[in-house]
Amino acid sequence: MQGNSILDEFKTAWKKPDNALVQIIIINVAVFIIINILRVILSISGKPEVYNLILYQIALPSDITSFLFKPWTIVTYFFTHERFFHILFNMLFFFWFGRIIYEFLGSNKLINLYIMGGLLGGLIFMLIYNLVPYFQDRVEGSILIGASAGVFAVVVGAATHVPNYTVFLLFLGPVRIKYIAIFYVVLSFINIDGTNAGGELSHLGGAIIGFLYVQQLRMGNDFGQPIITFLDFVKSLFKPRPKVKVSYKAKNKKSNADKAPPVNDAGVSQAEIDAILDKISEGGYESLTKQEKQKLFDASKK
Repeated sequence: MQGNSILDEFKTAWKKPDNALVQIIIINVAVFIIINILRVILSISGKPEVYNLILYQIALPSDITSFLFKPWTIVTYFFTHERFFHILFNMLFFFWFGRIIYEFLGSNKLINLYIMGGLLGGLIFMLIYNLVPYFQDRVEGSILIGASAGVFAVVVGAATHVPNYTVFLLFLGPVRIKYIAIFYVVLSFINIDGTNAGGELSHLGGAIIGFLYVQQLRMGNDFGQPIITFLDFVKSLFKPRPKVKVSYKAKNKKSNADKAPPVNDAGVSQAEIDAILDKISEGGYESLTKQEKQKLFDASKK
């Protein structure tokens, strides 16, 4: 029973509107659990090479030729972690700073920052490794995994939007987030010649897009909108089509206009739901008010 209640809680958290913060964390944790279960099973079965083959299908290679044969890795790599502390710190930072982005800019902007940070971070990783002579001896066999680039985009985006927002750190007390962002960007830069050079380069790519995206938002330019449009299209493919109802009007009876509109168990009439859906089709989900979003969410649970 307890397992069912936990599963129900995850489903509720996933389905809640405007909940990209939790959804991205759930995806990362789910992938982490799956690949580590596979790692353990294949290792004790004496087939670690099969696990490595699986990992190489979702990790981003630095070699351009290898990437051309598996272009999906430019996305899958930033949802993939092998080590516990790697995903722990990434998700903690994402949650802390993602809440700031969500509070001030909304769920869609958080999605844009995370995805664009991951994309640019991966491209910077590949380009630098193939164009700068210092890194070219590392190209063969080098791969990139982890959400760090997307997280850096969120951290720097939050620091760019509200630089004086203050958080309390253990042993340090109140610290403005702009100093936290500057510290980690500088730390990544001074470590690009180290053992984790690829990861540090991707961090810098994420930081760049985080700064540029928020600056452009201030000027009224949202160049991340195509991402939301694409995701809305993908979601629409999995939505069940409403069943067509055929009704017949009897003669010499009161018209339907004289009757009260039907109300579902959530206390929301079908006419209200239809009006909300029409508004989404015209202006997108973000055009809804909080009350309309809540009505739609309540109706979807019934």
